[in-house]
Amino acid sequence: MTTAASLLLIVLAAGLASQWAAWRFKVPVIVVLIAVGLVLGPITGIVALHLPPQELTGLIGLGVSIILFDGGMALKLGEFRRVGHGVGRLTILGPPLAWLFGSLAAHYLGGLSWPVALVLGAILVVTGPTVILPLLRGARLNKETSSLLKWEGIVNDPVGVLLTVLTFQYLTTAGSGPGRILASLGGAIAAAAVLGGLGGWLTGWLYRRGAVPEHLKSPILMVLVPVIYWVSNLVQHEAGLLSVTVMGLVMGNMKLPERETLHHSQENLSIILLSVLFIVIPSQLNASHLHLLNWQTILFVLAIVLFVRPLTIALATLGAPIRRNDKLLLAWIAPRGIVAAATAGIFGPALVAAGFPDADQLLPVTFLVIVVTVLAHGFTIGRMARRLGLAAKNANGVLMVGASPWACAFARVLKSLDIDVLLVDGAYHRLKEARMAGIEVYYGEILSEHAEHTLEVQHLSHLLCATDNDFHNALACKAQGPRFGLHRTFQLATDEASAQELKRLTLQQRGYFAFDPAATFSLLNQRLQDGWTVSTSKFTTSYGWSEFTQRMGERGRDWLLLGGISPEGLLRLYAAEQSFKLEAGWTVLYFAPAGTPEEAKGDGKLADA
Repeated sequence: MTTAASLLLIVLAAGLASQWAAWRFKVPVIVVLIAVGLVLGPITGIVALHLPPQELTGLIGLGVSIILFDGGMALKLGEFRRVGHGVGRLTILGPPLAWLFGSLAAHYLGGLSWPVALVLGAILVVTGPTVILPLLRGARLNKETSSLLKWEGIVNDPVGVLLTVLTFQYLTTAGSGPGRILASLGGAIAAAAVLGGLGGWLTGWLYRRGAVPEHLKSPILMVLVPVIYWVSNLVQHEAGLLSVTVMGLVMGNMKLPERETLHHSQENLSIILLSVLFIVIPSQLNASHLHLLNWQTILFVLAIVLFVRPLTIALATLGAPIRRNDKLLLAWIAPRGIVAAATAGIFGPALVAAGFPDADQLLPVTFLVIVVTVLAHGFTIGRMARRLGLAAKNANGVLMVGASPWACAFARVLKSLDIDVLLVDGAYHRLKEARMAGIEVYYGEILSEHAEHTLEVQHLSHLLCATDNDFHNALACKAQGPRFGLHRTFQLATDEASAQELKRLTLQQRGYFAFDPAATFSLLNQRLQDGWTVSTSKFTTSYGWSEFTQRMGERGRDWLLLGGISPEGLLRLYAAEQSFKLEAGWTVLYFAPAGTPEEAKGDGKLADA
């Protein structure tokens, strides 16, 4: 294996291992990636690319273009209609205010000359998706708060880069004036509108008409996005990021049948690119960069975090219809990412060449801001959001689709055990029993656009599709399952008509069968009418699974296992297709006839259905 191939394999393996470790130990992924990049680069010297800065920056730009396109596809206009006033303030008023205050801090506290301070202020406007989106995945924010942070981060990335370009041109190009600046701005907007907007619409139109075969749609898009980025940069320097963001926004809102497939493929590629970039960039730092940092730099970084961001948000959202707690969270959360580092890597050497020697501090100062903001905001976003009432404390509950009598009975028992339940049904009268029991309900179709934009499920851990339509259950599981994890996505077993092995839905097309292969919609509701009830029993060191099953009889015929609650109060639903073990301290959930030996014994807590 060649050295280049070995290096690529090391970076890929280290990046994805960092992603898994961050998920496993609940640590912000960017923190882990930066730490690994520093270890592989400056500390051990394992990752050393030896590429000219311009070539490395060009490669980074191609990767960032795909990440921004994916972010653009994730932006839904339905979200904008709900939080549009706040997003408008954050993306129109926010950047110039952040630029002004950041430049003042860079000059008066950081000790940089005015030209370098102005460029640095423009660079630090960005709070892009490379860091915001991974933080949002683990913070369990509500939809409105999450939308504000997501829209700001994705839209401000290309805006910040464009602001940096215009500032640089004004300071370094002879004869630059308002006319030239306006011409450059117009060129960038035109490139984004034509190549990004029109190009995205035309691509979607061709896809919808079948001009491209299904197996080529995702691969072509993966190549087309960097091409649009490259061509836009030829039209107007650094207009590419704005173009690909607009392209993603257009295609993401075209109601393409293959939109989810395209988005998932781009999302997977973005995760790989994010892992690589956040290892490669810090690996390029060396000891000489660290020597450029001093006490003035530390003051500047503290000012960016503690004064510039809060003041920007306070003025930008003044009088806006944004909740006070959302403003408080926005005033604190503003991590910088790949785009800031890449932009500093481009314009730092260019400013030095233009006669501004203190511009050699741009990259190390920017990187210090990235490290500090990622660490500070990554470790505090969840805790702060929960204290402000903007996020769920933990994910422990069930999104239950279908309000049948059995589902309502099961939901009542879960609610009595302090397990969150959200019951969804498209028939209003079926939700009456649940509403009277104080159970949270949603009236509407689970697969509707309204549900996608408004349904809050960040506090729920399981999906149970329990309607009388097996195929609707399967469709809902595949559509909603990724939110919960496919291992926590369940549906009731299919009826006999579709239960033949060769004729029924495969596991790849449905959720796991909940409870028992025989636990169909009709069987559960019929047994409820026959007097069966949903009940619970607590296991101890002297009374466990074997003693419980001996008293209950044959599982499937005499009773059904529904799940269990751990000693920590966490719910887990049972499926025969998954391993499941109940130990001392667990509470077992089961469905059995009233008056079973377990209930008569008095160890169980009967929930009257």
